[in-house]
Amino acid sequence: MTLSKYEQETIITFNAEEKTAEIYTADPVQIRRLDSLCTEFPDTYKLKKQSEISKNYTVPKEYISFRKPRVISEQQRERLIENLKKARGER
Repeated sequence: MTLSKYEQETIITFNAEEKTAEIYTADPVQIRRLDSLCTEFPDTYKLKKQSEISKNYTVPKEYISFRKPRVISEQQRERLIENLKKARGER
């Protein structure tokens, strides 16, 4: 069974009292990423439940983060582009 892109959702839930967050996902990209983390860090990332189209994981709540968008000036952007060109040229 395959899901449409719209149906391949990821839901993260946590509350103020518990120390863990639960992640439900039906997105194959996120499933691969979380499966890899479960393999590499089995004491931290845990697979709790799975079906043929989705998986549920638990992770420490402190690993969930929200970030501000990166804002850079035009001058910084130009420097980054130049540095990237130099790095690609050195290969």
